[in-house]
Amino acid sequence: MKGLRSIPKILKINEVQDFAISCLFNNGESRIIDFKTFFAEKKITAKHPAYKLMQNLKEFQQVKIIGNTLGWSNTGIHAENFDGEEEFYSYDIDPIVLFQNSVLDQSRNLSIGKTIKSARKKAGLTQQQLAEKSGTTKHYISKLENNKSDIELLTLKKIIEAGLGKELSIQIV
Repeated sequence: MKGLRSIPKILKINEVQDFAISCLFNNGESRIIDFKTFFAEKKITAKHPAYKLMQNLKEFQQVKIIGNTLGWSNTGIHAENFDGEEEFYSYDIDPIVLFQNSVLDQSRNLSIGKTIKSARKKAGLTQQQLAEKSGTTKHYISKLENNKSDIELLTLKKIIEAGLGKELSIQIV
């Protein structure tokens, strides 16, 4: 899935480094959010719950996934609930806002298109020849090589095994 076809959700925190967080979104992309830049653009004041996070790296790094987004239970606001009782609400940020203010984490994203293109060139094949051998189209091969299209596993198998004459092997590490 390229881009946004559904509401973004954060599935996993890959890494927290200083004030930057790499996250895996539900579209399969790992993306980096630089919170120093993010909060500087928002002009956060001392009254804002995020102010405390930006002043103390240890406080910031207590981030966790709260309801499909990033949140901090160590800061937030006290407000009355519907029953008039005071309640603490952890600080979190809308996942759409996080997605829009992030960049691809190139070190964690798949480069299947680049791999196919390299293997095709090494085999001395044109996109048209690879398409014919694997039962696809030149247009589809071009989209794959330029990361403009996703690929199903069985189609990848056809391209690798029938088109390139190689064996597809998947490794989980």
